[in-house]
Amino acid sequence: MEWSHISVMKEESLAHLSLHSRGVYVDATLGLGGHTVAIADYLDAGKVIGIDTDGQALNIAKERLTAVLDKVELVQGNFVEIDSVVQNLGHRKVNGILADLGVSSMELDNPERGFSFQQDGPLDMRMNPQGQDLTAADIVNTYTEADLAELFRKYGDEIFPGRIARVIVEQRRKQELRTTQDLVELILSVVPRKRVGGIHPATRVFQALRIEVNDELTALEVFIQKSVDLLESGGRLVIISFHSGEDRIVKHIFRRLKQEQKGKIITKKPLLPSEEEKMSNPRSRSAKMRVLEKH
Repeated sequence: MEWSHISVMKEESLAHLSLHSRGVYVDATLGLGGHTVAIADYLDAGKVIGIDTDGQALNIAKERLTAVLDKVELVQGNFVEIDSVVQNLGHRKVNGILADLGVSSMELDNPERGFSFQQDGPLDMRMNPQGQDLTAADIVNTYTEADLAELFRKYGDEIFPGRIARVIVEQRRKQELRTTQDLVELILSVVPRKRVGGIHPATRVFQALRIEVNDELTALEVFIQKSVDLLESGGRLVIISFHSGEDRIVKHIFRRLKQEQKGKIITKKPLLPSEEEKMSNPRSRSAKMRVLEKH
């Protein structure tokens, strides 16, 4: 199967990494390799390290990167392991790090992964199915009503968290929820179909479940700390987030690093995709980019 893939804010990423031809860079969320190939194309004697927790994505990316494989080192792992990945490859420091925190098109479009509310599949949502136990089905079938409501509010910015949590608990007393469509139908039964911004009524709940399954916000904090330690002086950390909770963590940690005189914030406000990009790639519409330069 040929997977469609459009890298979000690619030109802005390259510009803010301040690339030089002999540098070492890390694409900490490789996905299908769009950002990585763009970085590699710029390099002469430099290297790009691509990390992804998803083995299937890694294999597809390798095929897409055939023309630049001499400049690329690919590793399966979580981005929180960035320090050990880089050091195991023989690099003490790197010149730039990029993290695009969005879910790849491959994962969204594959119903078997359970990320999409638009196709029926198992309620899974694990980024690394072989290395993780907790699934979205486990959460909706075992968390208390209060915990579900808090999860949807905190990680999804859901405006009807209690209503959705209540109907989930009522339904699972009769029968467990096992598929994405089981959950979508419940959400549609209690949430207005026309929502602000035109998003699907299930968008925020699915986002919250994905973040919880993969412990994404905790991992993000660890990743930022390790990344700054890995950067050479003058090296840059570029992060593209898609959720207010992610962006808030990035903003606060960048501010703290500035106060500790460990880095300079390059983006006083987050950079947003152009209107043209949002039109051509609707998945970019919630993207926010922040950039920190290490002292």
